[in-house]
Amino acid sequence: MGIQKDRVKFNVGGRIFETTATTLANAGRNSFFGALFDENWDLNSQINNNSNEALFIDRNPECFSILLDLLRTGDLNIPPNINERLLFREASFYGLLDHIRTAKWGPFDGNRLRLSRSVTGQAPGDGTAIRAGPDGGCCVAHGSMVHVYDWMLEEHPPINLDYQRVNDIGWVDSENIVISVCERLGSKDGGMGLFSASSGELRYKFQVSHDNQVKSYTAGALSFSSDYKIFSSCKGRSNEYGVGVWDQVTGKQIDFFYESPGWSLGDADKLQWLSGSNCLLVATLFPRKDNCYISLLDFRDKNMVWSWSDIGAPLTVDEKRVRDAIAMEESNSICVVNEYEDLGFIDLRISGGSVRWSSRSRLMKGNMPDEPCYPKLALHEGQLFSSMNDSISVFCGPDWVLTSRLRRSYGGSICDFSIGGDRLFALHSEENVFDVWECPPSPII
Repeated sequence: MGIQKDRVKFNVGGRIFETTATTLANAGRNSFFGALFDENWDLNSQINNNSNEALFIDRNPECFSILLDLLRTGDLNIPPNINERLLFREASFYGLLDHIRTAKWGPFDGNRLRLSRSVTGQAPGDGTAIRAGPDGGCCVAHGSMVHVYDWMLEEHPPINLDYQRVNDIGWVDSENIVISVCERLGSKDGGMGLFSASSGELRYKFQVSHDNQVKSYTAGALSFSSDYKIFSSCKGRSNEYGVGVWDQVTGKQIDFFYESPGWSLGDADKLQWLSGSNCLLVATLFPRKDNCYISLLDFRDKNMVWSWSDIGAPLTVDEKRVRDAIAMEESNSICVVNEYEDLGFIDLRISGGSVRWSSRSRLMKGNMPDEPCYPKLALHEGQLFSSMNDSISVFCGPDWVLTSRLRRSYGGSICDFSIGGDRLFALHSEENVFDVWECPPSPII
């Protein structure tokens, strides 16, 4: 942008504001103010020729004042007399929602997270899963229903599915979610579908074809790749056991990895796409199966390129039952966690190798709660997160040292958590409450 000394006047709802072109350019090209500039970031000639006249905007002047100050300083100060939802609505009109989000949240760091709020759900006691959206919203599965929240945590129309339960949910993008469900007995119907996050409208179903026939199936864990593929564990009535692949743009099935004899893929609890190796992590874990199975699938040549199972392990493995697993490509390892929140590490360079357990992260001592929630793992921006009962532990560094814990007792144990849009969402089991954790913005010097 060239040097600008031009002043610009606005008449917003009868109140006059004066600012500079440089300040307005901070709003970005895709904003309301970006349209006032040409391709060289000079003010359009019509505005320059009428510099003494104020450009009239029929909007709220109090909110405009806050947003203009945000463009000037990068700081967001909301007076107590201004309703946040009103400000967010005005920010949406001007195309400044991303500026609001940036000002409200600092860069994501598990050690700086602070509890922002707790949201009470509509169906106590049956929370299944929570998934963070890319823009800071989330969706929560409760039995056969999915509740979707935008980044302002306003709930959209709930998605009520006529199935026994939702198995998994995932965000394709900020506008669409995929939901996997159990097969409906007696009706030969089930699987998964793509829904509008804002309206709940079903856009299309994903079908499985076996021997040139469309089959009913139960869809389980979901994962997504950067080249617009959707993966889901599948369990049908014939031989359609394994992992299906669909094109998320067209909804068409494009591949299927059939389950090997003696191996469990169709019941998988966890799928994770690994972009570095172009492989899919598939984990079937205790207690869904008596034994744990973790593998890497290469769909290019239909090959299981790496595998691990606890079959044949010593009896003492009962204390080390794997409850969750996550691949860490940078360190060529898979991290697993047991019910005592011991972290274990498996070397991806050795197929069928043993687990190297570490107990320094253990939180629980003595008896477990009457209804414990199984621990979950997440990896985000070089930090490892592990949930256990009512807390989430954060691990950092090459040795994964425990650096902080997030704890919130209201609502019972944490049954699931998810990170996205610079937020961490934690779903509690007993009262169906989910907590929202955010990093405060960096201090302005």
